[in-house]
Amino acid sequence: MTEREKMEKGLWYDANYDTELVEKRLEAEKLCFAFNHTRPKEVDQKEALLKKILPHKGAGVVILSPFYTDYGYNCWIGEATFINHNAYLMDGAPIVIGTHCFIGPNCGMYTANHPVVAEERNMGLEQAKPITIGDHVWVGADVTILPGVTIGEGSVIGAKSVVTKDIPAHVLAVGNPCRVLRPITEDDRIR
Repeated sequence: MTEREKMEKGLWYDANYDTELVEKRLEAEKLCFAFNHTRPKEVDQKEALLKKILPHKGAGVVILSPFYTDYGYNCWIGEATFINHNAYLMDGAPIVIGTHCFIGPNCGMYTANHPVVAEERNMGLEQAKPITIGDHVWVGADVTILPGVTIGEGSVIGAKSVVTKDIPAHVLAVGNPCRVLRPITEDDRIR
């Protein structure tokens, strides 16, 4: 079994020294570099690069530079989603972002775990677990989402939160570690 096959099955795999995975990350880094250095008014060029970086990106997705991802092909981003400046999607496992989501600046989504034992860590091993964000989710600025987390539809994650566990649908959650404060209700409407 190749290291990529192990990665895709959620097993421990060699992320740092496997030539296929290193090459895939270098290709994504090259494309992200080009995207991040394309002038803002060169909209068609930026979109063409995003299509190469993120082949599973829906229509109407807006991503502001700088943007970074490890592979890109493991990201599914639903239509009309907005990702603000300086996002990092560490997609060793799938990262699925729903439709009409708003991801604030400086957000990181990290699918990889690393061994606790130093000798195993030094071997370049990691294990990746998927991240899933439901439709209509708002993720505030400077949020970190850790491996294996699911955020339910319509929820709001407050700024600077560290999401370590699943968050149910239609709640306001904040903190480090992120915890549910309360449900989102009709009283939250601004009109």
